[in-house]
Amino acid sequence: VSRDGGETWAWLGADSVKGNSFQYAFPSDAAEVRFCVSIPYVESDLKKFLARHASNKNLEAGVLCRTAKGRDVERLRAGRLDGKASHRILLTARHHACEMIASYTLEGILEEALADPWYLENVEILAIPFMDKDGVEDGDQGKGRKPRDHNRDYSDDSLYASTKTLREFVPKWSEGKVKIALDMHCPTLRGPYNETIYFVGTQNQENWKKITRLAEILEATRKGPLSYRVEDNLPFGQGWNKESNYTQGKTFKQWAVELPGNPWAGTIEISYANANGATVTADSARAFGRDLARAIRKSLQ
Repeated sequence: VSRDGGETWAWLGADSVKGNSFQYAFPSDAAEVRFCVSIPYVESDLKKFLARHASNKNLEAGVLCRTAKGRDVERLRAGRLDGKASHRILLTARHHACEMIASYTLEGILEEALADPWYLENVEILAIPFMDKDGVEDGDQGKGRKPRDHNRDYSDDSLYASTKTLREFVPKWSEGKVKIALDMHCPTLRGPYNETIYFVGTQNQENWKKITRLAEILEATRKGPLSYRVEDNLPFGQGWNKESNYTQGKTFKQWAVELPGNPWAGTIEISYANANGATVTADSARAFGRDLARAIRKSLQ
């Protein structure tokens, strides 16, 4: 709930929820109250992040393309930007527009990279904060959109400008140096996967071994408040992660694993609200992003 026009948000708490409904007592002086399934992150939030780092020469904001509704799809570059980085990392978020906590984690990764001399010497990051920019700004949840959503748009001719342009841009930008390609999501299914952070396995078992190694490092080195355990990962063939879930089209990770340079390509799901009992907030999600950035560094080293 937000009582200040969306500037700050607080959880109502489990005691306010019963089944699929919730209770809230409006203050008598409330002019406006907003509710959301989690903590929103839209273009105005990205602009605040960019403003905080406006003087940083190691962060560059540009435009990937324009959407069907005429909005800019932002393209960020961070780290070593002179073309001489030995490693390149591709990060995407919001293929499903509603999965907002992933954006705070992306901020954390970028903040850690911008503060780490090793990243600034060795790595160029390409980040697309909003793959479904129209969905984000319109409040469309986006997952399962017909005939296919953004994360099933990597085969044949792409329906959306962002996926089409990314598929064209990345092979030229990467020069075969992409080491890690990571797509960031939030889990939206009922059941045991809602309240954990986990990597989603690929059909490519050699690739999955690489992602599992990254996961092991993340579990061993994590310092932030959000819990992560390798045992929570979802290998291909288990739970919802089966061939039947990919009939609409190729996903980002299925496309990225085929990029020149044989990158580690994967998907990570970051909980909306509760990660094994730890409360998810904007700050704790950013802290998890910093943990993830440090684990990526150790993996590459």
